[in-house]
Amino acid sequence: MAASGGHSRRKFLGGLAASLSLAGRAAADTGQTVDPLPADDVSVDLHSHAGRVTRRNTPFEPVAAPMRAGGLSALCLAIVADSPVTRLLPEGRIQQVRQPASGELAAWGETAFARAHELIADQGLATITTLAELDACRTSGPGAIVTSEGADFLDGALMRLDAAYHGHRLRQLQLAHYRVNELGDIQTESPVHDGLTAFGTDVVRACNRLGIVVDVAHGTYELVKQAAAVTTRPLILSHSSLADLPRVRSRLISPEHARIVAATGGVVGVWPARFVFADRAAFAAGIARMVDVVGIDHVGIGTDMLGLPTGSVYDDYSQLPAVAASLRDAGLDPTGVAKVLGGNYRRVFAAVTASA
Repeated sequence: MAASGGHSRRKFLGGLAASLSLAGRAAADTGQTVDPLPADDVSVDLHSHAGRVTRRNTPFEPVAAPMRAGGLSALCLAIVADSPVTRLLPEGRIQQVRQPASGELAAWGETAFARAHELIADQGLATITTLAELDACRTSGPGAIVTSEGADFLDGALMRLDAAYHGHRLRQLQLAHYRVNELGDIQTESPVHDGLTAFGTDVVRACNRLGIVVDVAHGTYELVKQAAAVTTRPLILSHSSLADLPRVRSRLISPEHARIVAATGGVVGVWPARFVFADRAAFAAGIARMVDVVGIDHVGIGTDMLGLPTGSVYDDYSQLPAVAASLRDAGLDPTGVAKVLGGNYRRVFAAVTASA
């Protein structure tokens, strides 16, 4: 976005100064000099709540400046569709605590999408709806892919998906979150639907038709397997990590769970949650392990920025060059690092939006 007028120029210079400050702080935090990311590579966070986008009546926090400082091209900016009926419990679990009133979550979705667009405007981000717009963010400034964590705002009505695509420029949809909804079962609760529902199947097919990336994060193994059997486009699983034998109600996934997503041509985003990884080096090793399981073409990073109550080992976008350095230390070559940081997601986004 080109700067115009005195106000825009001051905002641009202020953002540049903030970016330089953040970059210096990131280098100081790591105790080493890290190389910036190559300008020709697309880098994408597969899942983010940056800027406090999910906190109503809360001032926005900086998004564009740390993205510029770290060289992040784009983020999948996620509203949370089931917030009115879920709560963080004292033991640290997020759980549905009541049933929504008729139309409540549809109305909530309208408000939440509006706040996402307010954040995008406030930060001067590009709204990404096409591959050309994603590619432009490599050099013209960072952008956001409008995303919903959960399809609860549909309230069982498929027509609302078309409305969100056209009206809110929705381009990525996670089917379920912390509520067993009309689409299917979730990892953190006992199954009700034995996977994906008939309505969930209709939503996956509609996403394929419209050109919306389908995200199966939080879905059960059965839901993911059934979604993979239905989709004609690559899936993503935006934020999780591997466990050989995930515990009951765990958000982690087994190698076979990850391979189902990869078999669609999709991408699994590794989650930098502090309860999974002790530090950035361990996070990089976790990414390398995912590469061993599904292949270098099927791994990305989904930070869940500002969405992890237990904390993250990657909690500021200015740290992205240091994350890249950790991936190189973990054994990935420069081509592999570029794929993990965004090249793989770009391929999925291209395949999905080409259907539109």
